Amino acid sequence: MGIIEKIKEIEAEMARTQKNKATEYHLGQLKAKIAKLRTQLLEPPKGSSGGGEGFEVTKFGHGRVALIGFPSVGKSTLLTMLTGTHSEAASYEFTTLTCIPGIIHYNDTKIQLLDLPGIIEGASEGKGRGRQVIAVAKSSDIVLMVLDASKSEGHRQILTRELEAVGLRLNKRPPQIYFKKKKTGGISFNSTLPLTHVDEKLCYQILHEYKIHNAEILFREDATVDDLIDVIEGNRKYMKCVYVYNKIDVIGIDDVDRLARQPNSVVISCNLKLNLDRLLARMWDEMGLVRVYTKPQGQQPDFSDPVVLSADRGGCTVEDFCNHIHRSLVKDVKYVLVWGSSARHYPQHCGLSHNLRDEDVVQIVKKKEKEEGGRGRFKSHSNAPARISDREKKAPLKT
Repeated sequence: MGIIEKIKEIEAEMARTQKNKATEYHLGQLKAKIAKLRTQLLEPPKGSSGGGEGFEVTKFGHGRVALIGFPSVGKSTLLTMLTGTHSEAASYEFTTLTCIPGIIHYNDTKIQLLDLPGIIEGASEGKGRGRQVIAVAKSSDIVLMVLDASKSEGHRQILTRELEAVGLRLNKRPPQIYFKKKKTGGISFNSTLPLTHVDEKLCYQILHEYKIHNAEILFREDATVDDLIDVIEGNRKYMKCVYVYNKIDVIGIDDVDRLARQPNSVVISCNLKLNLDRLLARMWDEMGLVRVYTKPQGQQPDFSDPVVLSADRGGCTVEDFCNHIHRSLVKDVKYVLVWGSSARHYPQHCGLSHNLRDEDVVQIVKKKEKEEGGRGRFKSHSNAPARISDREKKAPLKT
């Protein structure tokens, strides 16, 4: 029996099992088995050489956005309108067969937009090119799920289910569960609050399903069985997702209003070029990019080429800013002067741990280098070994 057949058999068993207090341990074990099988399904087949046509594209710019959706919802048209890159668009399905990149120039930054082939139901099991599409989506900063406003709401649930099956969690934060494997000592189970979904017995059964017999686990929130399995697997990616409803020009105004009021949703029309500026602004807010401008000492700030930081890509502190310019710069920093919304007064003297905000201006003040030879009759710098450098004298001042 193949992996897909095993998954379907376990799903059928879960569907016919009644949910109550007596069966929650059994359902928890079945969920752990499905998670293990889906992890095996994503692994490349043994003995594969890795050759063939490439699908991934090189990362470029300050951020990466992936377009995901069913065939013929307007992904290629949206890419063409936002970036100017031509992507084949036609009235038949599966027009796009590979990954097509484009660059959005927005707020002095470059954002890479990827037009991916349409995925279908069963993509997580390898149907179509679903597995490659989802792998590229995992390498992105945020996902734009393009949906047809004239179709049913079921498409959104199908796509979300396919992405969750391969470890993508949309608009969720990582569960507050501390988990660490140990070599000895058995399983240590603790929680900081009462648990309603998981108890010690169920946790032990799930860990034994993964053949983990020595571990330390601490619940800092009332998590579910699925959250516990995600933490044990350790390969989940938590991403922000914006639901983009295209083709609003073919539905009524009441339906447009209802879709626009849903959380994390933007309504657009590529045909009439409606609301594209709102989509770009929402995408910018979700990515959380921070532009920092440099100011050389005694000169005006350089507003032409900002240093772009992100909390998801390294961080937004002064230390991250210095590392972005040059790795060795942190050792020479004495302090920095900051102008902008993160400063309490202009300019503010800050250290390396100060958090920067969008459109801040930073001036770096470096430590002064000591004069070669030092002061007085004893040298402070010498090329000799350290043990005799203190005893080495200069030439006498008078003869």
